[in-house]
Amino acid sequence: MTAEPAAERPARLARGREHVVATVGEIPPGERMIVPIGRHGVGVYNVGGRYYAIANYCPHEGGPLCHGRTHGQVVVDDGNPGGAAEVRDGEFIYCPWHQWGFELATGTTAVKPEWSIRTYPVHIRGDEIVVTG
Repeated sequence: MTAEPAAERPARLARGREHVVATVGEIPPGERMIVPIGRHGVGVYNVGGRYYAIANYCPHEGGPLCHGRTHGQVVVDDGNPGGAAEVRDGEFIYCPWHQWGFELATGTTAVKPEWSIRTYPVHIRGDEIVVTG
Protein backbone atom coordinates (compact mmCIF):
# COMPACT_ATOMS: atom_id res chain seq x y z
CA MET A 1 0.00 0.00 0.00
CA THR A 2 1.48 3.34 -1.04
CA ALA A 3 0.99 6.44 1.06
CA GLU A 4 -0.07 9.64 -0.63
CA PRO A 5 2.52 12.44 -0.60
CA ALA A 6 1.71 14.96 2.13
CA ALA A 7 0.97 17.68 -0.42
CA GLU A 8 -1.77 15.54 -2.06
CA ARG A 9 -3.43 14.32 1.17
CA PRO A 10 -6.47 16.35 2.27
CA ALA A 11 -6.04 18.11 5.59
CA ARG A 12 -7.68 16.25 8.47
CA LEU A 13 -10.70 17.84 10.07
CA ALA A 14 -10.63 18.16 13.84
CA ARG A 15 -12.54 15.56 15.84
CA GLY A 16 -15.30 16.26 18.33
CA ARG A 17 -17.20 18.90 16.41
CA GLU A 18 -19.73 19.29 13.63
CA HIS A 19 -18.47 19.11 10.05
CA VAL A 20 -20.45 20.13 7.00
CA VAL A 21 -19.22 17.42 4.63
CA ALA A 22 -21.44 17.89 1.56
CA THR A 23 -24.80 19.04 0.31
CA VAL A 24 -27.64 16.57 -0.08
CA GLY A 25 -27.24 16.61 -3.88
CA GLU A 26 -23.54 15.69 -3.69
CA ILE A 27 -24.19 12.19 -2.29
CA PRO A 28 -26.99 10.58 -4.33
CA PRO A 29 -28.84 7.49 -3.04
CA GLY A 30 -26.58 4.43 -3.19
CA GLU A 31 -23.40 6.52 -3.15
CA ARG A 32 -20.79 7.50 -0.57
CA MET A 33 -18.17 10.17 0.03
CA ILE A 34 -15.03 9.73 2.11
CA VAL A 35 -14.17 12.82 4.16
CA PRO A 36 -10.98 13.54 6.14
CA ILE A 37 -12.28 13.32 9.71
CA GLY A 38 -9.95 11.62 12.21
CA ARG A 39 -6.96 9.46 11.41
CA HIS A 40 -8.42 7.27 8.65
CA GLY A 41 -11.31 9.34 7.35
CA VAL A 42 -15.04 8.76 7.50
CA GLY A 43 -17.35 7.34 4.85
CA VAL A 44 -20.69 9.14 4.53
CA TYR A 45 -23.39 7.01 2.86
CA ASN A 46 -26.81 7.79 1.41
CA VAL A 47 -29.03 4.71 1.70
CA GLY A 48 -32.41 5.60 0.23
CA GLY A 49 -32.29 9.13 1.66
CA ARG A 50 -30.96 8.08 5.08
CA TYR A 51 -27.39 9.12 5.82
CA TYR A 52 -24.83 7.10 7.78
CA ALA A 53 -21.20 7.83 8.65
CA ILE A 54 -18.61 5.19 9.59
CA ALA A 55 -14.87 5.05 10.20
CA ASN A 56 -12.83 4.17 7.12
CA TYR A 57 -10.97 1.46 9.02
CA CYS A 58 -11.61 -2.28 9.22
CA PRO A 59 -10.70 -3.68 12.66
CA HIS A 60 -9.74 -7.04 11.14
CA GLU A 61 -6.45 -5.97 9.53
CA GLY A 62 -6.74 -2.21 9.10
CA GLY A 63 -8.15 -2.20 5.56
CA PRO A 64 -9.74 0.89 4.00
CA LEU A 65 -13.29 -0.21 4.79
CA CYS A 66 -15.09 2.56 2.92
CA HIS A 67 -13.45 1.55 -0.35
CA GLY A 68 -15.46 -1.68 -0.18
CA ARG A 69 -18.83 -2.36 -1.78
CA THR A 70 -22.22 -1.90 -0.19
CA HIS A 71 -24.79 -4.67 -0.41
CA GLY A 72 -27.73 -5.99 1.50
CA GLN A 73 -27.74 -8.90 3.90
CA VAL A 74 -28.16 -12.47 2.63
CA VAL A 75 -30.87 -14.44 4.46
CA VAL A 76 -32.40 -17.88 4.09
CA ASP A 77 -35.41 -17.85 1.76
CA ASP A 78 -36.70 -21.25 0.67
CA GLY A 79 -38.93 -19.56 -1.91
CA ASN A 80 -35.93 -18.44 -4.00
CA PRO A 81 -33.69 -20.56 -6.20
CA GLY A 82 -30.62 -21.44 -4.13
CA GLY A 83 -32.55 -20.88 -0.91
CA ALA A 84 -31.26 -17.36 -0.26
CA ALA A 85 -32.34 -13.75 -0.76
CA GLU A 86 -30.72 -10.37 -0.23
CA VAL A 87 -32.59 -7.97 2.05
CA ARG A 88 -31.89 -4.43 3.31
CA ASP A 89 -30.21 -3.39 0.07
CA GLY A 90 -27.19 -1.11 0.52
CA GLU A 91 -27.26 -1.16 4.34
CA PHE A 92 -24.00 -3.13 4.76
CA ILE A 93 -20.40 -2.33 3.79
CA TYR A 94 -17.93 -5.10 2.98
CA CYS A 95 -14.20 -4.56 3.44
CA PRO A 96 -12.31 -4.78 0.12
CA TRP A 97 -9.50 -6.80 1.70
CA HIS A 98 -11.29 -9.79 3.28
CA GLN A 99 -15.02 -9.09 2.81
CA TRP A 100 -15.92 -8.61 6.47
CA GLY A 101 -19.38 -7.02 6.49
CA PHE A 102 -20.55 -4.23 8.79
CA GLU A 103 -23.99 -2.68 9.24
CA LEU A 104 -23.81 1.02 8.32
CA ALA A 105 -26.38 2.08 10.93
CA THR A 106 -24.73 0.42 13.94
CA GLY A 107 -21.17 -0.50 12.92
CA THR A 108 -21.70 -4.11 14.07
CA THR A 109 -20.50 -7.24 12.30
CA ALA A 110 -21.73 -10.81 12.52
CA VAL A 111 -18.17 -12.09 11.95
CA LYS A 112 -16.85 -10.93 15.32
CA PRO A 113 -19.41 -8.70 17.12
CA GLU A 114 -16.88 -7.35 19.62
CA TRP A 115 -15.00 -5.78 16.69
CA SER A 116 -17.59 -3.21 15.73
CA ILE A 117 -16.57 -0.07 13.86
CA ARG A 118 -17.14 3.50 14.95
CA THR A 119 -20.22 5.26 13.61
CA TYR A 120 -20.81 9.01 13.66
CA PRO A 121 -24.05 10.99 14.07
CA VAL A 122 -25.31 12.52 10.83
CA HIS A 123 -28.03 15.10 10.42
CA ILE A 124 -29.34 17.32 7.66
CA ARG A 125 -29.35 21.08 8.26
CA GLY A 126 -31.10 22.80 5.38
CA ASP A 127 -29.33 21.34 2.36
CA GLU A 128 -26.13 20.44 4.27
CA ILE A 129 -25.03 17.01 5.47
CA VAL A 130 -23.46 17.45 8.91
CA VAL A 131 -21.33 14.80 10.60
CA THR A 132 -20.36 15.06 14.26
CA GLY A 133 -16.99 13.44 14.70
